[in-house]
Amino acid sequence: MEPIDILKQYFGYDTFREGQRPLIDSVLKGRDVLGIMPTGAGKSMCFQIPALMMEGITLVISPLISLMKDQVGALNQAGVHAAFLNSSLTMGQYVKALRLAKEGRYKIIYVAPERLETEGFLEFALSENVHISFLAVDEAHCVSQWGQDFRPSYLKIMEFLKKLPYRPVVGAYTATATEDVRDDIMDILELQNPYVMTTGFDRENLYFAVKKPVDKYKELVHYLKDREKKFSGSSGIIYCLTRKNVEDICYRLRKEGFSVTRYHAGLSDEERKENQEDFIYDRRQIMVATNAFGMGIDKSDVRFVIHYNMPKNMESYYQEAGRAGRDGEPAECILYYEPMDVRTNRFFIENGEDNEELDEFTRQLVKERDIERLKQMTFYCFTSECLRHYILKYFGENSSGYCGNCLNCMTQFEEVDITNEARAIIHCMDANRMNYGVSTIIDILRGAKNQKILSKGLNQNPEYGTLSQITVARLRQIIQELMYQGYLELSGDQYPVIQTTRKSAEFQQNNRTLVMKLAKEKEQEEVSGRKQKRGSRKKAGAAAMLSEKDLELFETLRVLRREFAEEEKVPPYMIFSDKTLALMSAAHPANLEEMLRISGVGEFKLQKYGERFLQVICR
Repeated sequence: MEPIDILKQYFGYDTFREGQRPLIDSVLKGRDVLGIMPTGAGKSMCFQIPALMMEGITLVISPLISLMKDQVGALNQAGVHAAFLNSSLTMGQYVKALRLAKEGRYKIIYVAPERLETEGFLEFALSENVHISFLAVDEAHCVSQWGQDFRPSYLKIMEFLKKLPYRPVVGAYTATATEDVRDDIMDILELQNPYVMTTGFDRENLYFAVKKPVDKYKELVHYLKDREKKFSGSSGIIYCLTRKNVEDICYRLRKEGFSVTRYHAGLSDEERKENQEDFIYDRRQIMVATNAFGMGIDKSDVRFVIHYNMPKNMESYYQEAGRAGRDGEPAECILYYEPMDVRTNRFFIENGEDNEELDEFTRQLVKERDIERLKQMTFYCFTSECLRHYILKYFGENSSGYCGNCLNCMTQFEEVDITNEARAIIHCMDANRMNYGVSTIIDILRGAKNQKILSKGLNQNPEYGTLSQITVARLRQIIQELMYQGYLELSGDQYPVIQTTRKSAEFQQNNRTLVMKLAKEKEQEEVSGRKQKRGSRKKAGAAAMLSEKDLELFETLRVLRREFAEEEKVPPYMIFSDKTLALMSAAHPANLEEMLRISGVGEFKLQKYGERFLQVICR
């Protein structure tokens, strides 16, 4: 069979997405590969399809239990025999899985990197009748200490490979990798003449926005209620920096009447599992979580991801935001910024335990890189350029500079001369005997009379009160722009302060004019590119374009899908995605042959579910 036949038979798709076929063909020819593809681009197909076509077993190295469970569940639903080996299995289940694997029951086995060095697994891997033809490293950025999710256990992969009497084909796959991380992956995994495919990081269906509301919670509730008026049944994730925030937001939203649950590392394993399943099985529409939630969650119909706090780097942000709209339908990614987020993230970087296993020199290097990443993330929150352009540029990709699908592209900006303000800010900082944080500099410039200013004699600064007519928000914008352009910088001390640079000294000595793009004051309140008529509730995502009659059929098919999901104890999207149900509702297939033509319907699922779905469609 050809790869395209496997794609249709097991997964129900007629065509490959960008980058998939070259990666698959390279593996089938025995060549190592590195695939860098954004979330939702179909990375898993790039190793699952070769696995079904090659002799022997494919091992997939995966970092999280939830990721393995999700992908193995989806494969079994598609008619592929697959298994996972991790700490969630009892000893009896683990031994049984290894025995069945030895007998050739599974073509694909997902394994945690820690398992590679255990005696039982090594005995299995070195068995005479076991041949590992392909080793696929999922979330490959975890192997790099410069990546945002470095896991020392990933370094065990090469030790395992060297114990095999042969070398299987090695494939590495990730969604987010800067050039440094990409090089690190190839070096550490010792990829041999790899075929490297980078399909681009752009997700055109995602709308990006950064907002700086005075009251974040009030803004959040307004957004959720407004969305509920426009669309029914929207599923979304709200990310918070701390467990305390998760608890607070979840409790308050529940009191407001929203269908919400929570997830963070402080909950028991049992509660985390229950809450995650409530979200995945559509029993709860909104998940409030720390970044402990999400990796490997393949829920395709997430319509919005809100970051209640700014993450510490662009890699984490884009990975988390990318959990929206995996089905390719429109989705929204909104970040609420406040200055405290920078301080909280800085504290985590300075005091985090993530890098304790590194030597002191390397730990310091990683910390410096993390602080630089935090700075780039902060600039994202203040840039006036296209947000999508900023993200793509960060990952080394070019773009037109205008996407038409982000808040900045939909906002009217004006060129503002900030020369006088900039000179006042720089002069203010130079006149102080020591460096202070942004808030203190703003207080001096606005002429604040609080105890800190007066007790330290900062009211004697020559610039005290000279910018009292400018709002705090606007001054913070200007200071961030000066940092972005290199006139100011954050110090590397434990308590971050801003200081002037050589460039600012040169600026003070010449007559240069400084201009920055600022949003018109009225434009900063609310800009939306998807204005809908009030009073008309529509289905979000794939079903948004259905007629009222077809929408009724869509909802009926969703009910049937849920019945199957409950019977088989799997998430509804593993039966059929919303997109596939919407296509059925629009096309009204009259027989199994017509149903097989619908994207997302493979032969195994057709035999298993086709008749029941046809009965509902044709009645």
